[in-house]
Formats: sequence, structure tokens, C-alpha cells
Amino acid sequence: MQIAPSLNLPASFEEAAYKAFQWSKNYFGVAHKFASTQASSAMVQLWQWSDQMLGQQPRQLPGGVPISTTTMAVVKARYEHLLDADWQDAVAGYYPKSLLFDNPWADFVQYYPLVWADLVSISDRVTHKRFQDFAADVDTEGYPDYYVQNFHHQTNGYLSDLSASLYDLQVELLFGGSADAMRRRIIRPLVDYVARFSKFQRILDVACGTGRTLRLLRQSLPDVQLVGTDLSPAYLRKANQLLSELPGELPQLIQAPGEALPFTDNYFDALTNVFLFHELPRAVRQPVIGEMVRVTKPGGVIVICDSIQIEDSPELQESMEAFAQIFHEPYYRDYIRDDLGAYLTAAGCEVLEVTSHFMSRYTVARKS
Repeated sequence: MQIAPSLNLPASFEEAAYKAFQWSKNYFGVAHKFASTQASSAMVQLWQWSDQMLGQQPRQLPGGVPISTTTMAVVKARYEHLLDADWQDAVAGYYPKSLLFDNPWADFVQYYPLVWADLVSISDRVTHKRFQDFAADVDTEGYPDYYVQNFHHQTNGYLSDLSASLYDLQVELLFGGSADAMRRRIIRPLVDYVARFSKFQRILDVACGTGRTLRLLRQSLPDVQLVGTDLSPAYLRKANQLLSELPGELPQLIQAPGEALPFTDNYFDALTNVFLFHELPRAVRQPVIGEMVRVTKPGGVIVICDSIQIEDSPELQESMEAFAQIFHEPYYRDYIRDDLGAYLTAAGCEVLEVTSHFMSRYTVARKS
């Protein structure tokens, strides 16, 4: 097993540069949220005036939920703890320090103006509460009902190339530039536990989306065969583009639902999953867990990263409830009170650890 080496450069300078870079993304995200909220409010006021002139019922934009200063202080402390953990793992060689600065600048320049252009349709969809709103040229046939949603109000849900191109940027803006830092939290437990229990040859990333997690794994574990599955062909096309930027063998990408993985039993040494389960209804979570366990070898490790939950982060319940109210996440309120560990245990796994970093919870399990 090859783990990325630590670089011999001035650590104090690198750490300061990394944290300055992260905080600059955080401030930019905050500024974007403020400006976009103001723009949305202005559009709604214009629409309300137009509705009144036409004698129609004025539409309303759902208001935000104020976050207390106490909660804001907790969020800030957790963000700083995330940056410290991210930096320390890079220093320890779990992944190259270059990953800390791996930002999709080309996508930012190309797609940030389109994020603003899309704001009009998002605001209109929110005010009319259209949560299954898709363009005529988007084929929604054959997908599970739970999937045909405008998650976080994004245009065409997960089923268009534009959505796939905007997704990573939208998530970075939402989480103040911390999305990749949260994704990287899966690498240390993956390396530690697989090195202890199993050989390290094949990893499956379920619901790989645009391939950001696969990109991080590929640069951290260059000798491992990587495979990704996702339901969206558009997101798999974006993943292929993103992963093609790196030298070496491309991960295999397959369109498939998490509840019907197209692999034989006991095939993968490890399995990862990032930001999926809060977008699944409760009835689907157990079947997905069952499939993940089925395709993992005995002794293999499963690492799941998803949203924090009330059990592990009760001090942030206010933020979780606000997130569920502001964004279209139809299964989120149920998710934050659910127990993924119980599903893993029922499927034949031993839960090894459960931790949280910033806005994410990490569950590590080993198949018996």
C-alpha cells in the first residue's frame, strides 16, 4: 500500500497559507449568501408588485431562520477544528499537501456567473413550491420517485449537465469552501482500518456524483483500483471530465442505484459513501446499506460521510432544523434522527467509530 508522502517544505508557512486560503473561501461564501439573499428578496418584491397589479395572490419567499450568536460561535469553532484536522492529516502523509489547494478554478471562472443566472429560476421555483420541476428535455423516466426532486432547489435536480457543472461550486458556497476538507476526513480512517484488517486493492465509491471524492482518493492512494457508481449520467460525465485531468488510469464509472449495485458479492476491499443518506427516504437506507455490505469483502471497511445528526451534535440542532426548512431536502428531518450504525450492524458489520467534523458525521464499520 502506498500512502502519499509528506512534503519537506516550511510547515509554518504552508499551514498559514492553507488556512488563509480556506478562510478566504469561507468569507467569499458568506458574501455570496448575503448578496444572493438580497437579490432573491428584491426579485420577490418585484413579483409581488406584479401579482398585485394583475390581481393575483402575492407569492412569498420562505424566510430564513435566524441563527443565534451562540450557534455561530459553535460553528466557527468546529470550522477551525476541521481545518486543524485537515492540516494534520496532510502533515502525517495521509494525502499530499497539494490536495489542500486543489480548487477547481476553471470551473469557478466558467460557472460562477451561471450560479447567479440560475438564481431567478431557483427563486421562482421556491416561491411556487415546485419541488419536482424539470425541463421538457430532461428524461426522468426510470428513476426512483425519491430521486426525481429538485434537491436544494437546484434546477433539474441531478439530471442535467448544467446541474452537474454547477454542483461542486454550489456546495462549496453553501459550506464556506469546506466541502473538500470534509470529504478528506474519510481518508485517514480508510487507510488506518484497511491497513489493519485487509489488503488494499479495490475501493468502491457509491453515489460518486461529480467525482470529487474519487479525485481525492486517486491522489492519496495512487496504487488502488477505484470504481464509482451514480444514478445520474450527467454527473458521471462530469466525473469523467474531472478525473481525466489527472494522469494515470481512470476510475471505472458505472450508472447504478445504491440499492442495486452491479457487482458480485465480496468484491471490494473498502467502500466509501459521501453525502448520500440524507437524500434517501428511511425505507431505502437499509437496502442501500445492505448492498454496500454485500459487495464488501469480509474484513473490508465501509466509511460513510454525511450530515451531522442530532445525536452527535445536539448543540447544532438549531442549524439542522434551519437547513431542513430553507432547503428542499425532503428526507433530512428524518435522517438527522436516524441511526446508520444500526443498519450497518443489522447487515453484518461491526461499527468501529463514529466521529463528527464541522457539518459532517463519519461512520466507520468493518464487515464481519
